[in-house]
Amino acid sequence: MSSNIFTVGEAQGLDLTPKQIRAVRFSTPTTGVRVADPDPSLIDRCRAIARVVHPNAAFARTTALQLLGIDVPWQLADDPAIHVVTPRRGERSQRYRIAAHFCGQKQLDTVDRFGLRITSAPQTWLQVSHRLDRDSLVVLGDAMTRRKNPATTVDAMSVLLRGTFKMRGLTLCRETIELIRPGTDSSMETRLRLIILDAGLAAPVVNLPVRDDDGLFLALPDLSYPRLKIAIEYDGDHHRTDPATWRRDVERRQLLEGAGWLIITATADDVIRHPDRLLRRIRAALERRRLR
Repeated sequence: MSSNIFTVGEAQGLDLTPKQIRAVRFSTPTTGVRVADPDPSLIDRCRAIARVVHPNAAFARTTALQLLGIDVPWQLADDPAIHVVTPRRGERSQRYRIAAHFCGQKQLDTVDRFGLRITSAPQTWLQVSHRLDRDSLVVLGDAMTRRKNPATTVDAMSVLLRGTFKMRGLTLCRETIELIRPGTDSSMETRLRLIILDAGLAAPVVNLPVRDDDGLFLALPDLSYPRLKIAIEYDGDHHRTDPATWRRDVERRQLLEGAGWLIITATADDVIRHPDRLLRRIRAALERRRLR
């Protein structure tokens, strides 16, 4: 038994009186459990809640995304609840500060992190799908399959999707899974790619290394048309405000241009406010290169 996290029933073994466990130095993540910290981390709050929910329960939805280190979609970012899901309705916990769900499946696809049972990235993607539009669901899928430290694979997502029935958002997931591309670096890169696809243009390749004639690595464009030597780069604000990032960008672009590549730079304004302006530049570049 941890003296940092304990149930109210265990308080007597810790020589704590009812008055003491109501003190401000203890927090109450949910009914019947305490954490010896007035402002506990999400992990400690979940560890406390795990003490009093059904053994089949798993942390889910936005709670799972945070525990798995996956970017929470902006539509769900203001959700303060701790989400817990169980396979059967009767296993749901009706406790204070817990958003309880059941999925109706015989078995949840889960992983263990921090000693907690958490819905896997593919399971979580399915369970939040009904709260998202197509683009945001693709963005989330890309975030789960990042180039660095991916939480899952598209294959694993596809396998779970094929074996899942009677879940809200399932139709959208089936329409969306083919649009997910592993190996991305940011949500804006994904949104940029979707703008290009929705305009009817050929799908650009994601983060394909560019090498010179001798096989020397030159750059890793966000998006590219390798045969035409066209690179499309998304520049966030950090590319402008961080001197080291700016210098690397300049060097990378010089190397690409020296190797005959045409570079199109996109900003947040291009993606969010003026996609037509960006598409005109991409179309013009594609036409120029095809006519060479």
